[in-house]
Amino acid sequence: MGISGMSRETNFKGGVDLSEMPSQIGNVPLTCHDTDILIIGAGNAGCYAAIEAKRQNPDLKVTLMEKAHIDRSGCLAGGMDAINTYIKPTESVESLVRWSRAQAGGILREDLALTMAGLLNQAVEEWESWGLPIKKDEDEEYQARGRWDITIRGSEMKVILAEKVREYGCEVLNRVVATNYLRNGDRVSGAMGFGVRDGRFYVIRAGATIIATGGAAGLYKPYTNDGVDSHHQLWYSPFNVGTGYAVGIRAGAEMTSFEMRWCAVRTKDFNGPIDTISVGYKTPMINAKGEKILSERYAHLGGDTAPRYIRANAPMEEWLAGRGPVYVDTRHMKPEHVRDLKTDYLNERPSFVLFLAALGRDVTKEPIEVYGSDPYIVGGHTMSGYWVDEKRATTLPGLFACGDVCGGVPNKFVGGCAAEGLLAARGAVGYLSSSPKSGWIDEAQVAAEVDRVFAAMVRQTREGDGVAPRAMEERMQRLMDEYAGGVHQFYRMNRECLEYARRHLSILKEQTKFLIARDLHELMEAHEVIDRLDVAEVLVHHLLFREETRWPGWQNRVDFPDVDPKLDCFVNSRRDFTTGEVQVFTRPYEQIVPGDRMKP
Repeated sequence: MGISGMSRETNFKGGVDLSEMPSQIGNVPLTCHDTDILIIGAGNAGCYAAIEAKRQNPDLKVTLMEKAHIDRSGCLAGGMDAINTYIKPTESVESLVRWSRAQAGGILREDLALTMAGLLNQAVEEWESWGLPIKKDEDEEYQARGRWDITIRGSEMKVILAEKVREYGCEVLNRVVATNYLRNGDRVSGAMGFGVRDGRFYVIRAGATIIATGGAAGLYKPYTNDGVDSHHQLWYSPFNVGTGYAVGIRAGAEMTSFEMRWCAVRTKDFNGPIDTISVGYKTPMINAKGEKILSERYAHLGGDTAPRYIRANAPMEEWLAGRGPVYVDTRHMKPEHVRDLKTDYLNERPSFVLFLAALGRDVTKEPIEVYGSDPYIVGGHTMSGYWVDEKRATTLPGLFACGDVCGGVPNKFVGGCAAEGLLAARGAVGYLSSSPKSGWIDEAQVAAEVDRVFAAMVRQTREGDGVAPRAMEERMQRLMDEYAGGVHQFYRMNRECLEYARRHLSILKEQTKFLIARDLHELMEAHEVIDRLDVAEVLVHHLLFREETRWPGWQNRVDFPDVDPKLDCFVNSRRDFTTGEVQVFTRPYEQIVPGDRMKP
């Protein structure tokens, strides 16, 4: 690519039209695109947003920027065995909000939850009409797996979405890594990034932008991280690194609820979903003594229907009390159910089936061991993400958010993220009708971003010595695990540890100037570390601010073990665009759906 001769000298004189942009900056070739709606991230929510934008106005040019390839990108890349949120005829939009509110410890954006729930079934039923196999019962109704769950055969669900996006005539830019928003004053007018295969720098101007990149994995050291082979042995998609959060943080967007982390109970060593076994096949969680943990020790908190954070905390408490290991008791399953269980896992976690086969494990004779996962920042499971209005507009004009990157609505899961894609698209189309497209590009902004993006490769070429992305990632993960409530600390934290984490994150962020990259793939990894560090910094600020334990298992403050009524609110933050200082503040709770907020 020859970028070693890249020069900082440019002849830029301020704002120009996109057509006037040069063909390259230094030795870096530029690719410039003009579009009506840019969607960053072509996962579940991003694909639904693209489809809905074209349905709202077929004449719009809709472009998706995707780090991987749209056919197998995002959380659905490997498939799913269930849709965890679908409103059955016996339920209602309001009952879903009540349940979700109780599951979230009494805090969620009720206005956002109501608008999401109103479109939930439409998104799921459309998916089926496009070819997604959903299992039916003898009455030809969707087969229920739990109160809100329905069972699917979802190994190809992402491919189905990708085909639909192409059918609607959307433009897809595969293998392009988003690095920052393109800004026109306070307004987001597109995005910038680089091609991980072609090495080109992309400048995409848009009338409206939708961020749909998913949540953040890899902030913490996973308990399976015992070498290179298990580097990405995570529950959540390891390629979702929080870029969508990071670009918003750097641009000064308001964020919410990062301290409400997601820590899941998974099959030990292979991170398979436990609901597949416990909910789908009614297998109880037991400790080493054979006690049914939830029904016997957590009955006062709801037992088997206790909030998810309680269920995440339970096995860790058993270990701390000397009653580990912990299992889901499969010994009473019928042979046909074991066969169905393995089929379910083949639709989502095939490596676990291979693991059982390789060891010759018979789950009817030996229960399946479970353990807690490393923590994630996932706005579709908890409610971490951008602070938005009902149209999913963020606090940055021209920018909308949906899916895991969008805050305020926990328990969205797959169906809810799809529904939010519909909402964000409608919001973006409406914004376009009243806000003309930005007519110029800040060339100095583009030149500075090119310098920043390719710095690690220039450094490698000119100096040779530096810090490899993997080495910095490992240091960050150990720091977060040991001092910010990781799985190896049983999710526990206190002020002193969090302050230590904050100080040393600042040191690591300063050391990113020593990152080196030998090729474009390592350059992508370097920016993933930079993005994760920005997210981790904000997360620690949030964990410090919430001086209570509202979600034991997700957020255990051992120095503040109780719930503080004064913190019955949202904890939000904004990083100053010029100084980089993170400001943390609160937003009040607004109840819309009546009833006790802790009861479903």
